[in-house]
Amino acid sequence: MKSLMAGLIACLLSVNVNQSLAQNSVPATGVTFKTSDRTLQRLYDEAEKKALWNIADFGEYNVLVEGAEYKNVWLETQPMGGYMYGKRNLEVARNNIQIFMDNQREDGRLPGMLHYNSDKPSVYYSNLPGTAQIKDEQLIAYYGWFQGYCFPMPAYELYFWLNKDREYLEQLYTALGKFDQYLWRTRDSDNDGCLETWCICDTGEDACTRFNGAPWAWPYDYAPSGEAIRKLSEKEQKAIGINEQNIGRVDQFPTPMESMDVMSYSYSGRDVLALISKELGNGREAYWREKANEIRAKLKGYLWDAQRHACYDRDKDNEVMDILTHNNLRCMYFGSFDQQMADEFVRYHLLNPDEFWTAMPLPSIAANDPYFRNISGNNWSGQPESLTFQRAIQALENYGHYAELTMIGQKFLKSVGDSLKFTQQFDPFTATITKNLDGYGPCILASLEFISRMYGVHLTQDRVYWSCLNSSGDYEYEQKWGDYSFRLVTKANQVICLINGKEAFSFTKGIRVISGLDGKPIKAVGIGTEEQKVTIESEGRTFALTVAPNTIYSFANNFRKIAETEFCRPNQD
Repeated sequence: MKSLMAGLIACLLSVNVNQSLAQNSVPATGVTFKTSDRTLQRLYDEAEKKALWNIADFGEYNVLVEGAEYKNVWLETQPMGGYMYGKRNLEVARNNIQIFMDNQREDGRLPGMLHYNSDKPSVYYSNLPGTAQIKDEQLIAYYGWFQGYCFPMPAYELYFWLNKDREYLEQLYTALGKFDQYLWRTRDSDNDGCLETWCICDTGEDACTRFNGAPWAWPYDYAPSGEAIRKLSEKEQKAIGINEQNIGRVDQFPTPMESMDVMSYSYSGRDVLALISKELGNGREAYWREKANEIRAKLKGYLWDAQRHACYDRDKDNEVMDILTHNNLRCMYFGSFDQQMADEFVRYHLLNPDEFWTAMPLPSIAANDPYFRNISGNNWSGQPESLTFQRAIQALENYGHYAELTMIGQKFLKSVGDSLKFTQQFDPFTATITKNLDGYGPCILASLEFISRMYGVHLTQDRVYWSCLNSSGDYEYEQKWGDYSFRLVTKANQVICLINGKEAFSFTKGIRVISGLDGKPIKAVGIGTEEQKVTIESEGRTFALTVAPNTIYSFANNFRKIAETEFCRPNQD
């Protein structure tokens, strides 16, 4: 056993800590938002104020931590959260991604969490499984669990905010490729072509009932069979959550589980590797696109149930786990579903009031599932999580479900606005916050992102989203980025869009217009839940059109319809 531990420690300490990548100066950014809607203004101001609580000094890195009781950076939250906060502070945004790349192990594994001891080393953190002291016993990287993988796309999006820093992009390409190799080298223990989750925190589902007491962490590169768990020392067992209460049940644990999440980690990485390859012109775009499509095909063929319109994980015996989870929405975040799968999950499950469309939508497990538990605190067995709302934005935009996202955003902002507290979980039946500490980052950032998508400006990959729902309020939203100023101002029912103080175009409230950085309109999008008769004025021309929910219209074709995704209302509506 001593030799096992020695080998483990040597592997954990063999970390790529090359921090020589030049930290090029990043553009200054900032956001201002003013509205006559006093409730929304108070919510926005509180979110901006409390977001500052979560900026922390991690030695060489000034980062945004998860917030509330969570004072670390996790792979499931902080690359995504940092990228979102980049609208206000690009240095922090870059650090939230750079810190993971700089601490990638030589074998490709990324840390699931990084902790910084600002004072003396913490006994608790120093004894967690899968640790490596990085610098002066202060920055500690943890490789004992994946803790999600909301990393590839936020990291790629950030490249555009960083003025297309090629050196950064090349490091990202290497990091994603190495992690994908690690996944396929270690996480298909039965060689059936489906990647596995080996512990609760591989997917960040703390305390979730569907894991039946399985280890919360697993720092080893071999699967967590009952025999493997029993062979660990008592100290090693304790470190991963095995004790006298559950040691007798290790053979009943569902792990290693065939996982829609971990398959989606690989899909997302390969998807972004294809995008980066195109940007770098390295000739590998087609290769990575084919490899990503292989993941999607396996996911659909093996974990998707066509009769039940959802994915279901399989246990260690490859038996279907009949538990309907929100993880399907995670797959949509990662882009691993095809359009048909996404549409069916939204139609049959997301909008079903017995399952995921509760008073506060998006419970972690369908509300009518036997494994559902309405437990407050940090528990992924039922109550809707702010992190799920944060992911839902990209998840639904990926598949053109803009109107459904608007409905979710309105419910979310109403619940948070009623309390002006930013917490981790919500009661799904009363739509009220539960007993978590204030200042939780995913809740703060989801609030700010929803406002940008409903009454503001959002930049993504050389495109600008100008959005304003059809409401009676007045709105003024400005996004600054380097030498650019993108400003949206309403006057009565009109929305005026200005770049560097000069009007680019205008449109009637109720829709989104997507433009280039030059302000030339490219598309109009139906983000509301009702048809809107609107006008768009650009370059001396006026276009009159009726915009339907989830429908896209092309400027190049005089705003003719070019795409439409079915909009299904919740049953109770």
